[in-house]
Amino acid sequence: MAYQFPATPPADALTYWRNKQLQPSFDYRDVWREEHHAAFTVAKLMQMDILEVVQNHLDEALAEGRTFQQFKNDLTPLLQKLGWWGKQEMTDPLTGEVVDAQLGSPRRLKTIYQVNMRTSRAAGQWQRIQRTKQSHPYLLYSLGPSREHRDEHQRWAGVLLPADDPWWQTHFPPNGYGCKCRVRQISQGEYEKLTATGRYLTEAPVIELKNWVNKRSGESEKVPKGIDPGFDISPRLAQQHLKYSAKKN
Repeated sequence: MAYQFPATPPADALTYWRNKQLQPSFDYRDVWREEHHAAFTVAKLMQMDILEVVQNHLDEALAEGRTFQQFKNDLTPLLQKLGWWGKQEMTDPLTGEVVDAQLGSPRRLKTIYQVNMRTSRAAGQWQRIQRTKQSHPYLLYSLGPSREHRDEHQRWAGVLLPADDPWWQTHFPPNGYGCKCRVRQISQGEYEKLTATGRYLTEAPVIELKNWVNKRSGESEKVPKGIDPGFDISPRLAQQHLKYSAKKN
């Protein structure tokens, strides 16, 4: 059975999503890290009108709890009609190089759907955590319904820390492409019951960093092992984006 997001999305998730502005890009690294909190982009999608079509279908998917299959079936014929499908030659605006670019495909649509659904819901969840952390002050990291899990994510399963622990600033899921890990907020009473079993980690794991170079910008970054570059974004930035959006509206 295909995984389906809950039909009724959190209001904070919709607020976060609907305040993103369209940002065409050639490469996924052209719109990077914090910029994703304010911009919706799809690599190799340079036409604003087609980007808006994708954005509108994602909005329906988030607001109505539509499955990936529904999203794909509705969007595929539109993208094919608009000419954004299959492989086509494109010129990289940064390098001037002509490349055989992969445009729309079932695999790309799956990535677009999953990343945007999960990051929007995570942003909304973080906002709710901040509002309710006095009654539910702890977060529990758990694995999602993936068939296989990254080794690091398996080791993080059972991490049980205060909501304000700095570890969550880089390890709040999703932590990579295809990552279905999740966080559950728990009360003081449940925290005491869980920790009494001795099966949970109540100290933050040591964060091991690896070097990674963004070849589009030439900038070098240090990324926590087990997290895909660009996914180690502080949830506080999403929270700030939501607060800014609320003031703006």
